[in-house]
Amino acid sequence: MNEPQASELNPTREDFAALLEESLEASSLEEGSVVKGTIVAIEKDMAVVDVGLKTEGRVPVKEFTLPGQEATLSVGDEVEVYLERVENALGEAVLSREKARREESWVRLEEKFKNGERCEGVIFNRVKGGFTVDLDGAVAFLPGSQVDIRPVRDIGPLMNTPQPFQILKMDRRRGNIVVSRRSVLEETRAEQRNEIVAQLAEKQVIEGVVKNITDYGAFIDLGGIDGLLHVTDMAWRRVSHPSEIVNVGDSVKVQIIRINPETQRISLGIKQLEADPWEGVEAKYPIDTRIKGTVTNITDYGAFVELESGVEGLIHISEMSWTKKNVHPGKIVSTSQEVEVQVLEVDPQKRRISLGLKQIQENPWIAFAESHAAGTKVEGAIRNITEFGLFIGLDSGVDGMVHLSDLDWSRSGEEAIQGYKKGDVVKAVVLEADAEKERISLGIKQLGGDPLKSDGGLKKGARVTCEILAVMDRGLEVKLSDSDIKTFIRRSDLSRERSEQKPERFAAGEKVDAVITQVDTATRKVSVSIKALEAVEEKEAIKQYGSTVSGASLGDILGAALDEAKDGTGDAAEEAKAKPKAKAKKAAKAKDDGGEEAEAEAEAEAEAEAEARPKAKAKKPAKTKDDADAGAKPKAKAKKTAKAKDDGGEEAGDDGEGGEA
Repeated sequence: MNEPQASELNPTREDFAALLEESLEASSLEEGSVVKGTIVAIEKDMAVVDVGLKTEGRVPVKEFTLPGQEATLSVGDEVEVYLERVENALGEAVLSREKARREESWVRLEEKFKNGERCEGVIFNRVKGGFTVDLDGAVAFLPGSQVDIRPVRDIGPLMNTPQPFQILKMDRRRGNIVVSRRSVLEETRAEQRNEIVAQLAEKQVIEGVVKNITDYGAFIDLGGIDGLLHVTDMAWRRVSHPSEIVNVGDSVKVQIIRINPETQRISLGIKQLEADPWEGVEAKYPIDTRIKGTVTNITDYGAFVELESGVEGLIHISEMSWTKKNVHPGKIVSTSQEVEVQVLEVDPQKRRISLGLKQIQENPWIAFAESHAAGTKVEGAIRNITEFGLFIGLDSGVDGMVHLSDLDWSRSGEEAIQGYKKGDVVKAVVLEADAEKERISLGIKQLGGDPLKSDGGLKKGARVTCEILAVMDRGLEVKLSDSDIKTFIRRSDLSRERSEQKPERFAAGEKVDAVITQVDTATRKVSVSIKALEAVEEKEAIKQYGSTVSGASLGDILGAALDEAKDGTGDAAEEAKAKPKAKAKKAAKAKDDGGEEAEAEAEAEAEAEAEARPKAKAKKPAKTKDDADAGAKPKAKAKKTAKAKDDGGEEAGDDGEGGEA
């Protein structure tokens, strides 16, 4: 038997340090790692765990259980804990079961996240924006939108209950895990939908329960899958809201109309279980048939009328009234009102029936056209004034239009319309009545006739009296006295003598006579001339008194006229007595008296009067033919005297003096 050596019986301090280090290495106690330990005692809510080398630590008992569960620990149980520190100030190891479980969970969760597998966890707390979930030690975040397929008002039943979750995101460095319960439910639901949809077929009649009602329809639970019963498929008639047909919780029998294999959406219908009232609708309602119905709905474009259950027609706004064009249909008919309508068109393919309300009444446009021929005078109030004319209310509610061009003969339409206002009662003439186009053309200016037409008195060659409105260097602006027509007399048309063509000889407000030289009905222009009037008067004098003296000049003609006046014979003497001029009257009176002294006195008075009123004819042309016959041109008197002297006869000389007078 080998005896121990003295060095073994008395180990040195170095030997003891080496043995201690060897022992620590064998125990593998490393801070920040998960180690196995044994529960040696349970003191109240703390468990004493021995992790080896007589090193013990205390761990709360609640860390050994899941949230919402009771602890089932006993002395001697072997557990895994996380070693934070080997020894603290009290000489105890700092241990954590929660951190140990978290480390284990992270390893398992990373593997499941990688493979897309589900994990089990417990919702144990509410936080901002969602909830916290315990995934067997690892704490994850559950957003509020990922709790369920539909918003959940009460989360209580889901708290502290193990449930499957799907990991959406993991970040170990930050310690973040995001999970979803909704994705698990959707997958489960999709599997169930596939099974249910596989058992359904189109046109199949099935019973379901009304689960929810919206404005556009109702959702029907078909036993694990929902189908949509649209409001248009609830009845053949018009349904304003689904609540008119079904209520939540009602058990209804429906027909499957359509199944979308991609989205697995199911469309349902109730009206399909009944006969289609549109079958044979053309035979029931021929065109032009009059029938009574009930107004069910009013829109901006018309009103719907129910002819029978499930069959409706539309009265378009244009077919409601002959005269009311721009009013809302609600002002013509009302909901639930019974009306008589006429069938205008039937389209069974599109399920449309066009109805007319105005066709039941007499067409006022036709009635007006039949009773008011062109030229008929009418009277009415101005209903509206637009940029292109006046609208006048007529009999039976129809309107007629007076265009700007039909307001006045002489003024422009823009100027004439300023004299009218809404509500004024005016008279007009019917120009045209077109019942087909629903158009009535009226005219106001036609009441007085066109002054430029031949029957109006204004024609070329006619004598007119003009009122001077303004005197200008280039002529006179005048207005015809018998009408409102304005025109302009050019400077060259003021007189036949160039020396008398002076506008300053006239003044505004005076009246002058002239002759119409041109009438243009297209441009509404009338041209007048004083010069032309002088020429006309001269021609008339020549024509009347020059026929008995062959080749005589105007002076000769005037002399002959005076001779006739002295003798008291002929038409000239009678005209001289009816309308005598000053000079002719003096000469005739002198001869009748038979005295040379009286004749000379008459001649002197005539000459004095001629000197006092020079150029009378140029300033105020003679208005009558008799005035022109008495001698309008001074030169004629001189010519007559000279001619009488050349003839050598005293009688001719006397005549010449008489003509001069």
